[in-house]
Amino acid sequence: MTLPRDALLAGSCHRAVMARLLDQAEEVLRTWQPSWSPFLTGPELEEAGKLEALAELRMVRDGGREGAERCRLQLSRRDQEADAESAPLCGLRLEGNFLFDRAEPDDMRQALMQLDVSADSIGDLWLRGDRGAQAVCTPEAGEQLNGLTGQVRDVPLLLETVPLDALQWPARRTPRLLRSVEASCRLDAIASAGFGLSRSKVTREIKEGRLRLNWGAIRQASRDVKVGDQLQLQDRGSVEVLSLTLTKRERWRVEMMRR
Repeated sequence: MTLPRDALLAGSCHRAVMARLLDQAEEVLRTWQPSWSPFLTGPELEEAGKLEALAELRMVRDGGREGAERCRLQLSRRDQEADAESAPLCGLRLEGNFLFDRAEPDDMRQALMQLDVSADSIGDLWLRGDRGAQAVCTPEAGEQLNGLTGQVRDVPLLLETVPLDALQWPARRTPRLLRSVEASCRLDAIASAGFGLSRSKVTREIKEGRLRLNWGAIRQASRDVKVGDQLQLQDRGSVEVLSLTLTKRERWRVEMMRR
């Protein structure tokens, strides 16, 4: 079965990923065999939602836990009985002593990439204080990484695969209503207040492409946000702007919901 590829790829921000998903979808529809995609990032999952408009196709996402930022997609025929199996996943421990050399999630991901695993074989990754990190990965990546030693700057990183139920999952974020008064509605000011980061840290996240506006790439820290805008920061959740009110002193009273 041939899908309307041109229409689905029109204006795509993740054209290569969408093209692979369309290839996978056509194979699933032809063979009647459900299959799982590699891990997709939040923006890629958002765009992949276009495929849900196809009457013939069913999509299920699984990242190992409810609310996972990175997930695998199972594609199957809608006229088949739904497959209740979870995605093929395993857990990964990244053990190291980061007491005197703090690491960020991107440092851990980069260490894994240096061991020749692909970015789309690693799901969510979260820090475990100064002891390293934990992550979700594909079974194939887990088999490749198990027992290896990586490196984050001068800190050795011992890798060990474990079952998902042996992971110590990060606490789920409870939605929090935040209020702040800012000099402007600039993106960097609102993100700084919403995520609890310094303006310089927010600027760095913008430059490195980790902060997104309504799931789209944004490079201008000075851009104004408006009511209804959502900011997504890799590994830190999202902030939605609920209201912006100009005060008598020409400042902005901001109400936000962080998830």
